[in-house]
Amino acid sequence: MFFLNVIGTAAFSISGALTAIRKELDFLGVIILGTITAVGGGIMRDILVGKLPPDAFVDPIYAAIGCLTAMGVFFYVYFHLRGYRKIWGIGFQKIVLYADTIGLAVFSVLGVQVGFDVGEGSNCFLTVFLGTITGVGGGLLRDILAGDKPYILCKHVYACASMAGALTCTLLWNIIGKETSIIISVVIVILIRLLAIHYKWNLPRIKNEY
Repeated sequence: MFFLNVIGTAAFSISGALTAIRKELDFLGVIILGTITAVGGGIMRDILVGKLPPDAFVDPIYAAIGCLTAMGVFFYVYFHLRGYRKIWGIGFQKIVLYADTIGLAVFSVLGVQVGFDVGEGSNCFLTVFLGTITGVGGGLLRDILAGDKPYILCKHVYACASMAGALTCTLLWNIIGKETSIIISVVIVILIRLLAIHYKWNLPRIKNEY
């Protein structure tokens, strides 16, 4: 679980840091956006279940990982012009989307685990909600702070993939065990996201055409 947490934290921090660089934020801005993206969903989840202060403040190792990852991204782009060019345009979008996908998959199932840890495993609605808010919360804060339209509202079935993974994990938890259900659910989220990105799947919307 620690390994999964590290992967999810680093992945989300990368997406937050790259978004900050695209928005031309300064060094501190890159660190803040990267770290908030990494731990924001977990903070929201802990507040919902009454874990105060949230784990991100009690055990700041994940905040530190998010901070260091964001710093690494900044310095790499700052000192390597080729690296800067690689993340711009279409290439940039792909890196953010793939990093986001990994973070979303990992945190969606970790949120479900918290639901079981606090003794609410039988409450399917709560565990799925905790998984979803853990998965999408950091990205939501990132997009709001960066002044972008949140992915959760418009892009590639973002929240739906998180909910599908959280629901799968919840339903399989007591049937096939914790570890197996987590692995299957992570794969499901990643698969849905990759297919949605490749085929440009989006939920129906009403377009205002004037």
